[in-house]
Amino acid sequence: MSGLFVVLVVIAMIATLGVLLAGILGMATGGNFNKRYANKLMRARVLLQALAVLFFAIALLMASQG
Repeated sequence: MSGLFVVLVVIAMIATLGVLLAGILGMATGGNFNKRYANKLMRARVLLQALAVLFFAIALLMASQG
């Protein structure tokens, strides 16, 4: 079961990286996209980072127990 959480950690990390890159590119280009989506992308990044840390912690707990 801990293998599932390792996969979930990797998926969450990749998703976090994607949202981070979208935010950086949006900020670099500026304009309407940045004004419209900057805050939403920041919130999504924070949520995905929290999920990645949660899945990582669960994977560590399961690996230490078994």
